[in-house]
Amino acid sequence: MKRFGIIFSGILTAALLVLALNCRSVFTKTNVLRMATKPMTEQYILGYMTKALIEQETNLTVEITEGVGGGTLNIQPAMESGKFDFYPEYTGTGWNAVLKNSRLYNESMFPELQTGYEKLNMIWIGMLGFNNTFGIAVTRETARQYNLKTYSDLAAVAGKLTFGAEYDFFERGDGYNALRDVYGLKFKKTMDLDIGLKYDAINQLKIDAMNIFTTDGQLSVSDIVVLKDDKNLYPSYMCGFVVRKETLQAHPELGKTLDRMSGLITDAEMANMNYQVESGGKNPEEVAVAYLRAKGLLN
Repeated sequence: MKRFGIIFSGILTAALLVLALNCRSVFTKTNVLRMATKPMTEQYILGYMTKALIEQETNLTVEITEGVGGGTLNIQPAMESGKFDFYPEYTGTGWNAVLKNSRLYNESMFPELQTGYEKLNMIWIGMLGFNNTFGIAVTRETARQYNLKTYSDLAAVAGKLTFGAEYDFFERGDGYNALRDVYGLKFKKTMDLDIGLKYDAINQLKIDAMNIFTTDGQLSVSDIVVLKDDKNLYPSYMCGFVVRKETLQAHPELGKTLDRMSGLITDAEMANMNYQVESGGKNPEEVAVAYLRAKGLLN
């Protein structure tokens, strides 16, 4: 009888242990959030930045799937299926690529953007403050010489200047042709340039003007001026987080943490962080953590 009691006690102990492990496993899984990033330097930085802050401020663990091929086109379906809980996205991309709107996006349309995502059971939150959109830049000397501040200013003197851009900018509908049609730009000369050589060309004064993205890493170290798109040719691409509603309901602390990141990063600051990785030899996590510490957000 005693032996039977020992055996039973052993079985009960083992059962309780299995149950405890299973409960622990369930607890762990429900406290893991899955984040996706696109294959871009700044998205890698944002991924590590967000992970570090969430894991400091909450009991949540963030698992990042880095550099998802195809970006939005593959991340969005995975969000809808529940494979990912949240990811950093750009408003203009969400407007056109996800909601399939053909109209040009600007930030006055954000409530309509938010409504469209709510129908997908998702929400935009934690708008970071920077805008990764198209732009036109000129050398500082060119800007000074002709008093250039806007694209319209540039149009008035374009016949004296050389413009450089990568091949696909000259081919895409919202690239050079749109710039020419909306602003009446007609340069003295245009040059096809490899995307990696544009900044070398303008720094060496081989061209006077070029297309850029407003968070390009090289912007932070190049002696150039980004002009104002005064006719709003290019859509806004403000960066923020798209989060599944179900995830926010289960973890309201996630929303509070992402809200803390609102307005955290300017265009120039994002460009500088991109430069540190792309040209300075630092890794994205190192740059992300240093930035948060400099802002007093990370211990």
